[in-house]
Parts: sequence; structure tokens; C-alpha cells
Amino acid sequence: MAITNQYVKDLDREYVFHSWSTQGTLNPLVIAGGEGSTVWDYDGKRYLDFSSQLINTNLGHQHPAVIAAIQEQAGALTTIAPATANLMRGEAAKRIIEQAPAGFKKVFFTNGGADANENAIRMARLFTGRDKVLSSYRSYHGNTGSAIVATGDPRRVPNEYARGHVHFFTPYLYRSEFNAQTEAEETERALRHLRRVIECEGANSIAAILLESLPGTAGVLVTPAAYMQGVRQLASEFGIMLILDEVMAGFGRTGKWFAFEHYGVVPDLITFAKGVNSGYVPVGGVVISEQLSTYFDTHFFPGGLTYSGHPLAMASIVASIDTMRAERVVENAHEIGEKQLGPRLRELQQRHPAIGEVRGVGAFWALEFVSDKATRAPLAAQTMLALKNRLMERGLLPFVVENRIHVAPPCIITAEEVEAGIAILDEVIGCVLS
Repeated sequence: MAITNQYVKDLDREYVFHSWSTQGTLNPLVIAGGEGSTVWDYDGKRYLDFSSQLINTNLGHQHPAVIAAIQEQAGALTTIAPATANLMRGEAAKRIIEQAPAGFKKVFFTNGGADANENAIRMARLFTGRDKVLSSYRSYHGNTGSAIVATGDPRRVPNEYARGHVHFFTPYLYRSEFNAQTEAEETERALRHLRRVIECEGANSIAAILLESLPGTAGVLVTPAAYMQGVRQLASEFGIMLILDEVMAGFGRTGKWFAFEHYGVVPDLITFAKGVNSGYVPVGGVVISEQLSTYFDTHFFPGGLTYSGHPLAMASIVASIDTMRAERVVENAHEIGEKQLGPRLRELQQRHPAIGEVRGVGAFWALEFVSDKATRAPLAAQTMLALKNRLMERGLLPFVVENRIHVAPPCIITAEEVEAGIAILDEVIGCVLS
């Protein structure tokens, strides 16, 4: 039987329950295959992937070195209990520690980013003997118990079952919560706000501050370096663990191995997933500082997962990191951002009044659309949907959130592919918003 788009869609709608959805209204895009920065359906329609799916295919689709490593590992050892030692888990952890800042010792592997954040929170609570976790209203940390409550966006509201979570506002000058006019004002006032939250919640009750190094789903909000340095100082002053969530921004996405490298700070715990192996096999983890690692040498850690350090996932990490080093993928993301994505997206802003702000770094950018540049009123949801649909018709896969298009192609994208994608954006914005 020849497989068609309609057959796959019918199969999906009959049997598959989708996340974050009202099931009866779904009309999912069908994808049959991919290579590099391109995917296609069963009818042969091709799409340039400007979303990296969920900002995870940093190496693009079907990188042959990673596929070969998974296949080779499947032939040797497909699965083993996490209490055993397996070669690939050790090699994967070693490579991650090599890329982490000095002072990091071990890696705890999870199934994805959400349970990476869960376990980092658990470690911080155990180490400090405290309970509360502070996190930003503009954040997304996953859809499991503590991770979704740590999340600031409205998806947490029907899921607020975990205890001890407090939210605060982080810098976002374009829509400042602090009536700031400059980045310096925004930074100073945001830090003053955080200090007051810590004081009012009781510093001795706070185990951790959990932040995305560069908030992704919330809008690709490039945090001022001085703010992150101030947060690090506050955490140290009050004996609070600083957990930086690198699930979306880590492993090359911002043109550095870790996004926090842009700020000159070092956290106590790093969470990761997505880009560490381009999502080829589900995996995540926590990179643990030597201080915490030493603590758990003599204190029991009450946590674990059946698939922690799964051999297929570990092989994909080893191959991914080796490939990123050999092919200068992180450097490519930096150069693409500096020389093409940044300049070309800012040119779009000059041509299209509906683009209120352009922000980003590396292969991680956002176009924020407004209906009025003076008031900065967000562009209507219906119009954003029209933009998304037209972009897909033209063969470009966007990542659309609220009044924003996030431009996050694979970190391996070429200059020619960037130009092709920007041309489609230019055409569609002009057509829909003319």
C-alpha cells in the first residue's frame, strides 16, 4: 500500500492523543522524512525547517554520524538497567563535563528536560534543607509536577499541584514591568525586585532560583549580562542554589556551548536536553557541580529512572558532541547569527511596521509583531495564524508563539538556506499584513 498524507493523518486522528490541544480541532502537519534543514511529507512537499521542530534539532534532521552511532549501539546493547555501568553512559557524561565550566563533576541522566528540572530541584532541596523554588513568570520548564509549576506561563495554572513555588519578573525591556527606559534601569529594578521577593519569602526557606539562561518559549528574551551576574550574586549571598535551564538554549543554539557563557556566570546545577543529541533519542540530564556531587557521596539521593543513561541515547550524545566539535557547528550558529540572521531580520523590521522588535543571538531569534508600534499592542491571534498558515504554504516551518515568530533553524543551516527562509518571511509578511 502506498502511504499518503491522508492515511497518516487519519491514523493519527483515530488513535493519537496530542499534547496541549483540544483534540477535536486538530489538523496535524504530516511529515515523512527529513535531511539537514529540510523535511518533507508523503506527497513530496518540502519545508525549510526554521523551527528546529521544538528548538531541538541543532544538528538538523538525520545526521548520518548520529544515525550510524545509534545503529551501532543497537547492535551491541540496546538497553541495560541504570544501576550498571555502560560504556556509552560514561563517554557521554565525560564529553558533557568537558564542555561544562570548571568545577562541574558529574552528570545525572533523565528522559528529557522536564524531569531534568525535577531532579535539579530535588537535589537543591536536599542539599540546602530548604523547600521553596523561585522562578520567572516568563518561563517554561516542562510539563511534570514541579517543572510545570516552576513554569511561569499560563499553562501552569491548571497544573498547580506541587508545593513551594514562587514567581518573579525578569527583565524584558520592550514590555517592562518596571517602567524602565534603558537596559541599565531594567536590570537594576529587576534585581531590586528579586531581592525583595527573596527577603519577603524568607531567604532561609529558599532552596533554588531556577532560570532559563535565555528564555525561549517566553520570547527568546536575551537577558542582560549584568542581570544574570546580579542573580548569581544574590544566590551566593543567601546560600541559594542557582539552577540554569539550558534545555532549549544549550549545546550550540546561541552560538556557544551553553547560553550562560554569554553572561560570565557559573550556576550550581545545569539542566539540559534537546540540543545535546538533537532529540534523536529522548534524553536529558543535570550537570552537577563538584560541591553538590561531593555532598551526595555521603548522602542518599532518593531519585531514579528506568531509562537513565539509556545506551541508545548515550550513543547519540557521544556522536552529537563529537560531530559538533568536528564540524564547528557551534561556531556556525554564532557566525550565522552575527552575519546573516541578525542583520537580515533587522532589515525585515525596517521594511515591515508590524515587527515591533527583533531580538536573539546565534541561531535563536524572535520577531515580535504588533498592531501599533506606538502602543506595542500585540498583533491579533487570528492574524498570527494567517501568517503561520501562509508561511507553511510557501514551504517554511515557523515556530509561532502568541504574537511572535521564533526563528530557530538548525545550527548547521547554510547561508543560502537562511537567505531562502528570509525571502519567504519577507514575502509572506508583506502579503498578509499589507
